Amino acid sequence: MKKTKNQREGKRLERFFKGPANHRRIDILLFIEKNKGSSLFDIAEGLKTDYKVVAQHTEKLVLAGLLNKQYIGKPVSHKLSPYGKRFVSFIKTF
Repeated sequence: MKKTKNQREGKRLERFFKGPANHRRIDILLFIEKNKGSSLFDIAEGLKTDYKVVAQHTEKLVLAGLLNKQYIGKPVSHKLSPYGKRFVSFIKTF
């Protein structure tokens, strides 16, 4: 059975909304908005959270399309994707 465009669009939107469906992920998005290009260590230190927890949550945000990773040698820089920027502005309306 072939999926219609609306079904595919629904799946894509579900991924965006499930990505930040955790208070820690929302904190990460807001932190990265203020501190562009942050590494996992920067985020963990800034949020006073364990590095492994931040690594797992950022990976889910990357898979949801809300964060972009940029490899600079060994460290990885995290920035909001265009969708991530929109989502952060949406979050700020509350």
